[in-house]
Amino acid sequence: ALCAPLSAVMRRDVWVPTITCPTSDSTWTVGGSFLVTWDTSSKPDQVTNPNGEIYLRLGDETQSSPIASGFALTDGQIEVTIPTGTTPDKYRVVLFGDSGNWSDEFPI
Repeated sequence: ALCAPLSAVMRRDVWVPTITCPTSDSTWTVGGSFLVTWDTSSKPDQVTNPNGEIYLRLGDETQSSPIASGFALTDGQIEVTIPTGTTPDKYRVVLFGDSGNWSDEFPI
């Protein structure tokens, strides 16, 4: 088996930026465009995966297609458009990149 001492393995930090918008006070509409924002102040020196994706999550299921992708996590914000086929309900926004984290639940 191949093994390397811990000092020889590249150190990786996991960054889970807090989503600051949407919040539970937000109300979004189907077909509308909205700004998703997150706190970038706690970024580690090295981000394992600096590329972000945004998904909608309803209940226990995250949708299979992102509503935004290909942006840098260090941007701290991205505009998203709620797809026209989205059924109105209470959703969360999921930010994937170095890790995954969820917003508060909010109505669409």
